[in-house]
Amino acid sequence: MPKTTKKTTTTKAASKKPAPKKVVKKTTAKKAPAKKVVAKKAAPKKIVKKTVAKKAPAKKAVAKKTKKPVQISSYKAKKNEKYMSAAMKKHFTQVLMEWREHLREEMQKTFDHLKNKGETFADPVDRASQEEEFAFELRTRDRERKLINKIAVSLEQIKQDDYGYCHACGIEIGVKRLEARPTATHCIDCKTLDEIKEKQFGW
Repeated sequence: MPKTTKKTTTTKAASKKPAPKKVVKKTTAKKAPAKKVVAKKAAPKKIVKKTVAKKAPAKKAVAKKTKKPVQISSYKAKKNEKYMSAAMKKHFTQVLMEWREHLREEMQKTFDHLKNKGETFADPVDRASQEEEFAFELRTRDRERKLINKIAVSLEQIKQDDYGYCHACGIEIGVKRLEARPTATHCIDCKTLDEIKEKQFGW
């Protein structure tokens, strides 16, 4: 009995065939399709126009137009022309009036200068120099004021036919002297004597 059992066990063992190995297909995980990195288009840059602030045109300093004294040529007397003729009087009238106009303009300039620059400086040295400058200008304008009065007298003398004659001796003063000093009231000789007396006696 034991032998039969062995055979049966062997036959059973032989009959049992090894189970076929299941072929396991390796399923490779499908890679998800790479997302295309779409580069975001940069928003178009706004073109900012540089607005360069236009500089306001510098104000041109408009200088006050002042009439320059007209250069009147010296009078050329005609041959055999009478002293202080109508043409000669007209010439000296023009000279005197131009001179007077020029002096008035200078006086107005001084007035404007004193008005605009009449500042008070803290520094006593600056204040003293400013006062000295103003005093000098005022003295100059005072002399010109007196000169304007002399010009007015000379113009009146031309109207009365007394212009061009010496007040001391009554002779002709001369065209050349009047050209140099249109307000002259004395001839060269009488004026020289007056100057000598001033030096000697201190008049």
